[in-house]
Amino acid sequence: MGHRLADTSTPARLAAPDEGIGRDELALATRNHGLPLEALRYDVTPPGLHYVLTHYDIPYVPDGTPWQLTVAGRVRRELQLSLADLRAFPQVTTRVTLECAGNGRALLTPRPVSQPWLVEAVGTAEWTGVPLRLVLAEAGVEADAVDVLFTGADHGVERGVEQDYQRSLPMDVATGTEPEVLLAYAMNGAPLPPQHGHPLRLVVPGWYGMAHVKWLRQVDVLDEPFTGFQQSVAYRLRQESGEEGEPVTRIEPRALLLPPGFPDFMSRARVVRPGPVTLEGRAWSGRAPVTRVEVSTDAGHTWREAELEPDGGRRWAWRRWHLDWTATPGEHELTARAADAEGRTQPLTQPWNRGGFAVNLVQRVPVLCLEADSGD
Repeated sequence: MGHRLADTSTPARLAAPDEGIGRDELALATRNHGLPLEALRYDVTPPGLHYVLTHYDIPYVPDGTPWQLTVAGRVRRELQLSLADLRAFPQVTTRVTLECAGNGRALLTPRPVSQPWLVEAVGTAEWTGVPLRLVLAEAGVEADAVDVLFTGADHGVERGVEQDYQRSLPMDVATGTEPEVLLAYAMNGAPLPPQHGHPLRLVVPGWYGMAHVKWLRQVDVLDEPFTGFQQSVAYRLRQESGEEGEPVTRIEPRALLLPPGFPDFMSRARVVRPGPVTLEGRAWSGRAPVTRVEVSTDAGHTWREAELEPDGGRRWAWRRWHLDWTATPGEHELTARAADAEGRTQPLTQPWNRGGFAVNLVQRVPVLCLEADSGD
């Protein structure tokens, strides 16, 4: 009997009751990494602290390697663009908060078995590149076009399907100006690092990370919706495995608290001294501008509204918030929740879905405030 891809590629599953993180999930967690929460202090996340999720291998593209982007399909002129060609287009820099679609998955019960994110799969960078709409205009999109397909150089197998990583966007998103999709070749003013898509990637402000195709090598304009694996099988909101589900698209509102004080090594529980403590963090939404952040210091029994700093005209980046708190000796549970202009608010109890996508359950931070005369 011959061997098949399915022999090495397992189907999606839910963890059994009381099942701990397995070796396969641990292997994913060592390849990928989240934002250390103390890095919320940075307005712009340094590349090495920005979250990373890579589906397959990181393609090896040494500096100076010729790279060509093909633009084909339902266009009047097929384009073969080098990086120099792309840099000849008008350049745009946009500050964008990226969040993994699976952020928060490990907090669900039952837990979908996959990359076991808690709340740290996020980061904010300044991406520089060419507006996609200008490249599509150069190619001349045909009137019957409905979807734009993006193909990365990363190749692997997932649930028995061998594939290049591919995602698509509807034509109105691909050619829109709010947000303006970028073909990005720089991050924070420097060439893209390998793990962030060197030498070219897609940046789709406001959308979860699965849409931001890295190591981008081909753009195809389609006259029908794309139905590949990452579009119609993965990244769907489902209750049952057999249903079609709803597509994962824009980022739900979230606030994260910069944990105060200092941490215990294993539990990450925080320790503070009695007295004034400034609680601060970041909030964002890909749906609509964040309009409010509320903070609780008593496990959600009472809430106070935090001061939300202006967005500085950076609609697609997180916003800083802060609140003064007087810590008293004892155990406390801190939490924060964001709301946006569409009325979406973070839930205290998370609606469940089979893939663990678009989870924006509030973060809970245990804090021990020491006695005033404690030297321990």
